[in-house]
This record gives sequence, structure tokens and C-alpha cells, in this order.
Amino acid sequence: MQDTYIFREIPSQRPNTPLLDRIDVPSQLRELPAEDLPRLARELRAFLLWSVGQTGGHFGAGLGVLELTVALHYVFNTPE
Repeated sequence: MQDTYIFREIPSQRPNTPLLDRIDVPSQLRELPAEDLPRLARELRAFLLWSVGQTGGHFGAGLGVLELTVALHYVFNTPE
């Protein structure tokens, strides 16, 4: 079953992000199977909404490029 996050409001509690919690550097992202990338993007989106809800700020641009950013880090040897 696919993980889904549907937000009707900004979450007040930190979301469950088991994939994201395992990644500290881009090379760890590249170790994930490609089929896990959509789930990672969903976890990132949930975490971004929660963290901006805690601190304030703008997140539209971040949400708009989230999948692109995950794909670029997965394909290219970043940060080189």
C-alpha cells in the first residue's frame, strides 16, 4: 500500500519520516532503490510543511521543486 499524506492544515506534530531519518548526506540517498524515491519525496513534503509551520516562512518554492531536487541528488554525484 502506498504511503500518502493529505494535508488539510499545517501539521502540528512532527510527521513519521523513516526514510528521511536515515539520510544525512546525498550519497545515502543514492543507496535507496529508485522505487523508494516517491515515498522519500512525500516524507520530505510532510517534514517541510511541519517545520515551516513551527518556524514560519514561505514554502511554495520548496514544494514546487521537491521531486526535482530528490531526482538531481539521486542521479548526480552531488555536491561535486
